[in-house]
Order: sequence, then C-alpha cells, then structure tokens
Amino acid sequence: MSLRLLVVEGNVREVREAHQKSFGKTPSGSYADSLRSIAPDILCDICFPADQGANLPDAAGLHGYDGVAVTGSALNIYDGGGPVERQLDLARAVYASGTPFFGSCWGLQLGAAAAGGTVTKNPRGREVGIARNIAPTQAGGSHPLLTGRSGAYDAPCTHLDIVATPPDDTTILASNSNSCIQAAEIRHAGGIFWGVQYHPELSLTELASIISRRAGMLVREGMFADESQGLEYCAELRTLDADRSRTDIAWRLGIQAEILDPQLRLTEIRNWIELRVRPEKSRRGRA
Repeated sequence: MSLRLLVVEGNVREVREAHQKSFGKTPSGSYADSLRSIAPDILCDICFPADQGANLPDAAGLHGYDGVAVTGSALNIYDGGGPVERQLDLARAVYASGTPFFGSCWGLQLGAAAAGGTVTKNPRGREVGIARNIAPTQAGGSHPLLTGRSGAYDAPCTHLDIVATPPDDTTILASNSNSCIQAAEIRHAGGIFWGVQYHPELSLTELASIISRRAGMLVREGMFADESQGLEYCAELRTLDADRSRTDIAWRLGIQAEILDPQLRLTEIRNWIELRVRPEKSRRGRA
C-alpha cells in the first residue's frame, strides 16, 4: 500500500542552497530521504511555499496526498512577510483538507500559529545540538505519537523560538526544562496535526552541518568559547555518525542510543506514518 506524501520546505531559497552546499542535500530533500528510509513504498513530492510564485497544491491537490510533513526553517513566525504568510495559508489548507499533518521544529510552530497559537523567542534561550531529558506528559505517555519512547529521552535539536501559547484544542505530549512544548497534537478545522519541537529527522552529520554554519553566532550566544571549539564539536559529531562504535565520543558528548540508532531517532515520524497516515489512508478508502 504505497503512500504519497508532500514535504513542505520551510526555508527560503538562499538558506536551502547554503544547506545543500554544506550537507549535499536541501532540508526537504533530506527529510524526504528520512521518510523513504522508514518505508520503501513512500513517494514524496516537495513544495516551496517560502518562494514567491511557488506552485502550491490547492484543496483538491492536498486531498491527493496521504500526509503532509513540514521541515525546519530559519524563518521566524513573528517576523511575518510573504515567506511566512504563504506557509501559514498552506498549513490552514492542510488542516481543512483533513490530511494527516506532521511538523518538526518550525513545523510545530507553523502548525500552532496556523491554528491560532503564538510563537515567541524562548526566554530560556536557544536549545541546540541535543535536547535533553524530554519527558512525556501524562497525555503523552499513552499517545501514539510517542509510542516506544521512554520516560526521558534525548533528540537532535536547534531552535530559539517556541510555541508560547498553544491553540485551543492542543494536547501537550512532551516537555523538558528548555521548552514546555516539545511535542503536541493540535486539532483544528477538522484536521489533526502531530508535531515535535526537536528534529528526529536529523542525522548527526546533518546536525553538524547546521551548527558549523552558525558557529560564530553560537560563540556570541555563549554556546562555544570560540569558533574552533564549535567546529571541533561538529567534527566529533560527524566522526561518531560515521563510526558509531566510537563510544569515547558518544560518552564525551552525551549522545545516547536513541540518537545513534536511526530507527530509534525516527520514532515519532515512523509512528505518524504507521499509526496516523496508513490508517487514515484506509479510512478514506485509498488503499
């Protein structure tokens, strides 16, 4: 039973081209590869709503997809402007279509803002590298999105913004000391969104690519003593990703098995596909 999924690229052209130059793929191209790694029957289309004049699916087009997933982004909801507004319009259309909806990081913020929530800079500061000790809430402990997650887990992350005020029909599924909403379900306009503030789709190599491009900024924010320290951290992430037997690096950086093992790292996305997308496809009679 093949699945047709739409990946929504959250970034403007300049940012995704910089990502491709440093990592070899755009964020949406990498996200699509992560989806296909979960199930070989997945077919992915990619759209670029941040681009003016982008060819975006209408209501009929969205009904042609079994699921829609949104990548991260360097944009900020509160800055507004065309690249943000076009994505908000698309997110509202996805809700109205009833198509299963998922988002990582920016995707969670977009899903919340489109449903009436607010997004702000996190007063606790940036969370970058690894989100530590994410704990399911009471509701999250029995929610299918977090099936297989332990009582406390880590995940790749990089974000400064958070969902500050969730939409009315939101169930908070996980939190940690940095962000009160690390995972959530949002129901709006007949649609259901599952999202996480972290990045289960990011390998350590892709995470290193993002951090290395922002090393100077992270030094100014106190994350690293200097750029060389930041680049050394990124080099160790890449080394560990290439050789997961390097327990010395894993111990030094505090990288747990749920990040090193791609199957564990992709838990939320796999759960969305298997427990939300496939059942909804059957319910719609699209098998």
